[in-house]
Order: sequence, then structure tokens, then C-alpha cells
Amino acid sequence: MPAPPMDVIIVDDEPTARRTLRECCLREPDLRIVGEFGDSRAALEAVRANPPHLLFLDIQMDALNGLGLARSLDPANLPLIVFVTAYDQYALEAFEVSAVDYLLKPFDDERFHKTIDRIRRRREISGAAERQAQLSSVLEQIERSMRGAEARPRILAESGSRMHMLDVAQVELLEADRNYVKLTIGRDVFVARSTLQMAEKSLQSQPMLRISRSCVVNTNHIREVSRTPRGDFILVLAGGTTVTSSEGHRDSVREYLERLRIGPG
Repeated sequence: MPAPPMDVIIVDDEPTARRTLRECCLREPDLRIVGEFGDSRAALEAVRANPPHLLFLDIQMDALNGLGLARSLDPANLPLIVFVTAYDQYALEAFEVSAVDYLLKPFDDERFHKTIDRIRRRREISGAAERQAQLSSVLEQIERSMRGAEARPRILAESGSRMHMLDVAQVELLEADRNYVKLTIGRDVFVARSTLQMAEKSLQSQPMLRISRSCVVNTNHIREVSRTPRGDFILVLAGGTTVTSSEGHRDSVREYLERLRIGPG
């Protein structure tokens, strides 16, 4: 017998993140998206008016962040919650023993599917009182961690005619383009009037690796590595972008990769 459908609301102030969640949900036959919000206050009103079965909730948003929104929900109609975050310092170990789940950006289809499988099982066995107790516990742990953690910086870049606030941890690639720098996040490309050196400095909290004179990658997003016949490195990033190192930076890329190797080279 197929699983009963679950109404889903997505709350994230980043359009790219909402689109990723939407596409993942559409691939699950029992998930039915009934709302999508970039504004946490509007989201809270919608959830209170028509509580969904499942709520995807970004931790870091605007004036009312995901934690504040979660605390404002009606305990008697508490949905199952999946916190979505790029901030892995926020006590993620708290989620491992909780009925509240999480997705760490960037996530792939396999991680999303595993999360939904856990949600399906928890939907069958958990009651409102248990959900409220588990949620209160994990919120306290996250908030303690946040008080002792430094917020990750954001940067401003343009796409089309609109400006976007980008989480530096999500930027996969920097590329110089005359007087501009292109910033790649998944399949989206943003631009900023800057030098590559200045942009690289703005992302100094991330493990950036220069692979050519005009290209710097965030090594957290490297998924595959191969070689060209001449020995340059071909890197496939999390969003599917492929870039190739230049001869002048071949040694530094090789040295970086060697440090990651397990066992003798």
C-alpha cells in the first residue's frame, strides 16, 4: 500500500535553496507541496492557518529565523520538521538522536531520500507531545551552539537585474571575467564587479583552491577528479560544473589532492 500523502511547506529565504528542495520533493510520490516562502513571517501565518504534515525550515533567515518560527508553532498541531542549514557548527549532533531531522547544504538526492524515509517512519510512531519535547530539546542545543559560533558571512552579487545575498559556503566556483567575477552556485551563476583576488578574500572562510590564473574552486564542493592526457586535473563540482586546472597551477592542485589520499600514493 502506498504511503499516505504528506502536505509540505518549504521555508528558505534563498531562491536557489527553495528550488532545490522543490525539485527534490517533486521526485517523491507522496510529497505534496502546499506552500513555499522566502519570508519567515508570512510562512508562520500560513503554517498556523493550515499546518502541513512536513515543514522544511531554513535555520538562518531574516528577522524571524527558523528557530524563532519553530518556537512559535502550535504544539498541538506541530508538523514534522526538517531543518535546512549550511552551518554545520550548529550542533548537528543534536539531530542524530531527535525526531527533528536536518539537511546540510549542499545535499544530494540520496541524502534527501534518506531523510524522507526517516520522516515517513517517524510520522507513523510519533505523537504531538513527543514531537514538541524533541523539538524543544534540539532548539535549545542549536541556540547554545549559535551563541558560541561566529555567523558565516554573506556576499552580494547580481543575477539578471536583481541582487542576491549569497552564503559564502554555497559558492562552488569563482571565475574572472574582465572587470567582473562570476560566482557559481549549483546551476546558477551570479556576477560581482570585483577582481578575483578581492572575491577570493571575501570567501577566505572557505577552503579555496586556485586552479588557474582565472579560476578558484571551493574544495568543499569537489565531487570527482580525473586527468587530461597532458596531466591537468579535471574537477567536477557538486552542481555539475566541470573545470580544468592550468599547467601553471598543476603542482599546487596535485599537492592538495595528495594530502587527501588514504594510504600510499
